[in-house]
Amino acid sequence: MKNIRISESVLRKLSERHNVTQTEVEQCFKNRYGRLLMDDRVQNRTHPPTLWFIAETNGARRLKIVYIQNGNTVQLKTAYEPNDEETRIYKRHG
Repeated sequence: MKNIRISESVLRKLSERHNVTQTEVEQCFKNRYGRLLMDDRVQNRTHPPTLWFIAETNGARRLKIVYIQNGNTVQLKTAYEPNDEETRIYKRHG
């Protein structure tokens, strides 16, 4: 996807800490269903707001995708395999 921006530091974190590739992130955006959720915790508030969703890659790997959208540009903050609580929240509200 042309409108996804991933900084070098985030790409490094995805690779080193979460073993996630840019291709997997793009697949999750394409495979997303359900609603976007907003992270409104005080320590994570941003302007524009931080959004997230859980989706599968083409290889059926479930990832939590966290980003900020400014117009048509998506700035990825992180992506990783969701924990049980995040999965529960997304199943209920997403």
